Amino acid sequence: MGFKTRVVALASLVVLFVAGCSKEQTVSEASTVEQQTYKWKMVTSWPKNFPGLGMAPEKFAKYVNEMTNGRLTVQVYGAGELVPGFEVFDAVSSGTVQMGHSGPYYWKGKIPAAPIFGAMPFGMTATELNAWLHYGGGIELWREQYKPFGIIPLAGGHTGAQFAGWFKKEINSIDDLQGLKMRIPGLGGEVFKKAGGIPVNLPGGEIFSSLQSGAIDATEWVGPYNDLAFGFYQAADHYYSTVWHEPNASLEFLINEEAFNSLPSDLQKIVEVAARAVNEDTLDEYNARNLTALKELKEKHGVEVKQFPDAVVKALKATTFEVIEEQVANDEAFAKVWVSYSEFLLQIRGYNDLTIKEYYQNR
Repeated sequence: MGFKTRVVALASLVVLFVAGCSKEQTVSEASTVEQQTYKWKMVTSWPKNFPGLGMAPEKFAKYVNEMTNGRLTVQVYGAGELVPGFEVFDAVSSGTVQMGHSGPYYWKGKIPAAPIFGAMPFGMTATELNAWLHYGGGIELWREQYKPFGIIPLAGGHTGAQFAGWFKKEINSIDDLQGLKMRIPGLGGEVFKKAGGIPVNLPGGEIFSSLQSGAIDATEWVGPYNDLAFGFYQAADHYYSTVWHEPNASLEFLINEEAFNSLPSDLQKIVEVAARAVNEDTLDEYNARNLTALKELKEKHGVEVKQFPDAVVKALKATTFEVIEEQVANDEAFAKVWVSYSEFLLQIRGYNDLTIKEYYQNR
């Protein structure tokens, strides 16, 4: 073998050796990544496995476990199992748990603008809000508001248009709201208060007993699907379907920022995609289940569905704008978010008047 041939042979051996080492290193690194697992806890504001609201976090946990092949598992806890329903935000912020599932309007005492991302009286519908959040700058503003608390919010489901709720007495005029104790959170509660009522903030699990005992005179919750599950028809005689306080309620996944940043990029993306899937799936579920639940309420339990008189709706709408003006004047962050929200609402409402509204009338 000549000198040149020996050099070529030696070079080939070096290349094979280096390639082999690189391959072993790559396999070793991949194995390390595959073996590393993350176990998260998620607390919620809903009873465990409650239809719709309570199943959204369960579905999220299932999707994440399947898509990560067990590399990231999420254990879901219902309200009161680890923390009370209204302490979800604090638990995630402090790092006690890695995730939470709740509604933004519960945190208006901490973040005045938070209800805008959840439910605005006479505001956006679910599809309109989704468009604003994901393509109109809403999610960026949402994250900006939660950033000081070390929380990353993600849209976590929609209930669709909510009924006005259950009342122990008939509502014939705005005067009938005077002194009425009603479970109603968020800005809807502020409007109800300004209209003369007494808003009461209660987690879902306490509503039925409070309504039955007389601690409250009325309650809104979601709509037929969830109202049937709680059995409100056994505690109040008057059911109003008028949509005003929550034309949609957007739910949220709350993620501890430090915990999220500790995940590798592929798991971070899976968390985001799973949340987006649940966000749409929950709305689909409510749109379907409300139909059968309303039929059962009417046919099996004899519930009569009523509408607020026009004068009551007009009064609540006028009061809503008064409340918003006060919020804008009192909080700079609220004003900033409201500008974005209201401008998008004006545009999309005009478009929907030309399309969906016209179609509904033609249909």
